[in-house]
Parts: sequence; structure tokens; C-alpha cells
Amino acid sequence: MDKALFIAMTGAKHNMLAQQARANNLANVNTTGFKADLEQARAMPVFGQSYPTRAYALTERPATDVASGQYNQTGNPLDVAINGDGWLAVQAPDGSEAYTRRGDLSLDANGVMRTGNGLPVIGSGGPIVLPPASRVSIGEDGTISIISNGGGQPMAMGVDQLKLVNPAAEDVAMDKGLDGLMRPRNGQAQLDEDPTVRVASGMIETSNVNAVNELTHMIALSRQYEMNVKMMKTVDENGSSMNSVLRMS
Repeated sequence: MDKALFIAMTGAKHNMLAQQARANNLANVNTTGFKADLEQARAMPVFGQSYPTRAYALTERPATDVASGQYNQTGNPLDVAINGDGWLAVQAPDGSEAYTRRGDLSLDANGVMRTGNGLPVIGSGGPIVLPPASRVSIGEDGTISIISNGGGQPMAMGVDQLKLVNPAAEDVAMDKGLDGLMRPRNGQAQLDEDPTVRVASGMIETSNVNAVNELTHMIALSRQYEMNVKMMKTVDENGSSMNSVLRMS
């Protein structure tokens, strides 16, 4: 059977994988702090006994778009948006430390500070747990202060600090996992805190997904998929015609 059939098949397969990446971006267009995934296709030569013109298609996710989204003011003193580069440390579901730009924070019934998707926020000594207070504020450097009415007199005190990191791209490459959290590519368990990272209280960073661009890419990928399917059909028809000629001879 003509190897062109397999070439068209891999092209259609990886078009579908690229569609999944774009569809996931579009589904998270309203997710706070979401970073869009990038995808690209390239030709890979076929190894072994084959013609030099034979190549397979390969779609891969080369990186994540870490450009900042828009900053929306919420008025909620627990919401934070990172100014410029940097990441907020959180505790992943498996207990490890991971990093995100999602800053829609809140306190649960036990005083644990969590992100909008329920992940505990990491502070100076682990997950942040705050005592009962009448008001909570977060400073530009991530310092968390509370105002309590103990003894009838309002008292302000700093109780913890958000762990903010900003690894240099040339030293530590970051990869996004299937859970949407960023981790160091080199397997480093935890990153060091960076005191230069600043946050803006009462604001959140929106997703950096451009819905129009994602729709445009999805339409283009759909056309490419149709082209590969038509090529597969043409190869099949050519094979049937060849078999007919051989039977006649």
C-alpha cells in the first residue's frame, strides 16, 4: 500500500491533537490567570527504506504563552495580581509546590488561604492559615496583615507573606502540567523566593487567551484535517484502480 496513506493519516491525527490544544485554550478564555498553550507542526523524515520525499507530520506543544493578561479591579482585598514577571506558589493536589498566576484568593472555614480553584497558597512556612480577623490586607511585597479587635482595641499585625518566585528563563525553564500549574523543567522541587516581585491588591489577572485568534486557528486546522482525509481517500482510490489493472493483466 502506498506510504502516502500513512503520511496523510499522521497529518490528520496531529491536526486533531492541535485542535485539542486550541479548544482547551478557548475553553479557558475566562479562567483567571490562565496561560495559553502553543502548538506547532513540523515534518519528520521517515527512517528506514523509503523515498526521500516521504515525511510524517508531528504536532508538538513547544511552550506556553506566559504573556500577561488584562488586569481587572475587583475591590476584594484578598485578590492579587502580579505586576510584571513572577509566579505565586501554591500547593498542588499531590502535595508538591507548583506555581500559578491565579490570584483570586479567599479564606475557607478553617482560615486556609486558597486560590479560586481550591489550591492552598504557600507562605513563608507552608500553606497560609490566618487567625480570625475583622480585616485582611496584602501589601505590594506579598505581606499579609490582619486587623483584629482583640481586647476591644483594633490591632494590625503582619502574620505571613505570599511566596513569590521569578526564576530567570535562561536558568530555569518552566513547563505547564496537565493540571494547569507551572513547574521547573529541570526537576527542581522548589524555587527560591524572589523579594523583588510585586503584587497589586484588589485586582486579578485575566486569561491571556485571544478568542478570535483561537477560533481562526481552529478553522485553519479543520481545513487541514479535511485535506488530509481527502488525500487518504484519493490514495485508497488509486490503490483500488491499481488492483483492477493487475487483475486484468
